[in-house]
Amino acid sequence: MESPPFSFRAALVSEGIGDMRIQVVPVPPPVVRALGGQPNQRVLATLNGHPLRRGLLPRADGSRYLLLGQLVCRRLGFRVGDALLVTLAPDPHPDQVDLSDELTEGLDAWPEAAAAFARLTPGRQRGIAYRIDSAKRPETRLQRAMHELEQLARMG
Repeated sequence: MESPPFSFRAALVSEGIGDMRIQVVPVPPPVVRALGGQPNQRVLATLNGHPLRRGLLPRADGSRYLLLGQLVCRRLGFRVGDALLVTLAPDPHPDQVDLSDELTEGLDAWPEAAAAFARLTPGRQRGIAYRIDSAKRPETRLQRAMHELEQLARMG
């Protein structure tokens, strides 16, 4: 297979049971192998021209997928069944976490919270960043940021 980035077409699919559904993009096995085949490998993805940082998540059968979720799909205007042009490359900075303005400002202003945040794993940092960034309204993002910052400051 050629060298990165790797491009392919895939449909956005919904998986899960009942109300517990997720929106995913299956990644072809040759692309997974060409990217290194590691579980939870971080990649830079472009879907119909929209750049994202994601992990290649494993299924029980050994295949891999990109988890998008409802929030990202709504933000990018994707619907289940849409054909997507996907481009993947290894993430040169797999531990990088994109932070919202609210969280960045709070960490800058609250050294105890910033120190605790820095000690977290990248996955935990991404979880906090996602919780804040997933809010639709600025007031809710600010509330969530304050809550997370208070929790972090208590951790010392």
